[in-house]
Amino acid sequence: MPETKEYSSVSRFNHWIVAIAMIGMLGFGLYLEFGGLEREAKRPLVGIHRSIGVLVLTFGIWRVGWRLGQGFPAPVAAMPDWQLRGAKAVHWSLLAGIVIMPASGIVFTVFRGNPVSVFGWFEIPAQSEISWIVSVASALHTYVGYLLVAVVVLHVGAALKHHFIDRDTTLRRMMSGN
Repeated sequence: MPETKEYSSVSRFNHWIVAIAMIGMLGFGLYLEFGGLEREAKRPLVGIHRSIGVLVLTFGIWRVGWRLGQGFPAPVAAMPDWQLRGAKAVHWSLLAGIVIMPASGIVFTVFRGNPVSVFGWFEIPAQSEISWIVSVASALHTYVGYLLVAVVVLHVGAALKHHFIDRDTTLRRMMSGN
């Protein structure tokens, strides 16, 4: 995989678009799950969540493909080996989560016999119910979601640590390319 020295403007753009969308969708999903909404109040919000999820998957595939094609920039400063391994694990977890979360949501919806309408623009058709696919996709959507929340918190915390404690250019590089 190629290694670059900095993030291009395209890399920064798709990082922030997908980051904002994923964090928003994780928060939205947690609200739907734990917000105490009644079933009838939840129904239209779930439709919006699904529609946005399809768009997030589209941008996410672009993000992951771009990152894999461009490679990962080398660290800006020397780090202990455990931090390098941790950073790689976090980055790969984020890239996997970007695809797994929306894909699993779509799969468990359509294989539960429900179509996914994307803001009325187009529809992913319902499929015959296959309970084991629904179970696996639902579990992935739930547990990868919880894991992704933790990984995002770790990622943001590490970026802030680099900026405020290490005082290196890790965060600035993703903000401005320098």
